Amino acid sequence: MPFTDTPITVIKRRYSPVNKLISFADTNALLDYCDQFQRPFVHFWTTDQPTLILGINDRHLPKLSAGLNSLTHHQYDYFLRNSGGLAVISDPGVLNISLFIPDGPQKLTVDNAYEVIANLIKQTFPTLQIATYEITNSYCPGKYDLSVNGQKIAGIAQRRTNHAVVLMLYLSVTGDQDARSSVVADFYRAGDAYSQSQWTFPHVDKTTMTTIEALGLPTINSQTVTQNFLTSISRQQIPLDLDGDRQLLSSETFLNLQKKHLRKIQLRNQQLPSH
Repeated sequence: MPFTDTPITVIKRRYSPVNKLISFADTNALLDYCDQFQRPFVHFWTTDQPTLILGINDRHLPKLSAGLNSLTHHQYDYFLRNSGGLAVISDPGVLNISLFIPDGPQKLTVDNAYEVIANLIKQTFPTLQIATYEITNSYCPGKYDLSVNGQKIAGIAQRRTNHAVVLMLYLSVTGDQDARSSVVADFYRAGDAYSQSQWTFPHVDKTTMTTIEALGLPTINSQTVTQNFLTSISRQQIPLDLDGDRQLLSSETFLNLQKKHLRKIQLRNQQLPSH
């Protein structure tokens, strides 16, 4: 049974450094819109600049300012999101996929919701043997990490409102995954993550993560993945709305939601230490 019988509006966006906070303002606004109007979306997005996206728990690093300085040293941008506990990386070789599903009377359980997007990724890469379990020494480890041969390629988080759920997945498609892992490892080391026991931060081991490209798909890119993921949706007999995004994103309702959430994220990020 398909997870929706309503056409899914497809949104593709690329965020410049000046618009980095809009990426999660859009996520929150789309979740509200999905809740209010019971309209599903899939939001594909990337960032122009290598960016470390802090999770809520990262605020508790004993030396957060020093951790942020390490990111600047690596020429990484950063910001604080309002979901998920720990840091992830976004750059042009990482494809972020957010799937927004109306959650009606037959509510999806947490695990069932994760399975929806995990199965779509498995169908997107039929030649890969993708497993679902926590890769403990990856960055932002979680129960629904996606991996091949023990190396993580994607992580998934979810957020819920009363009548909607969003599955948020990052997928390492191309690029230097070892370098990404090293940046996160340095961030936690500089932030003195392991000097305390109240909060748990991963001991990031670069050998636990890889990219789709490195798994024997040398011609892969984010555009190809996007198309193949949409094909996976279509195979479930779910129609795609490829033209509704422009009208939606310029509508007064959406822009008001985006403005509200952007302000919240701006206020949250103003609480980060300046350096």
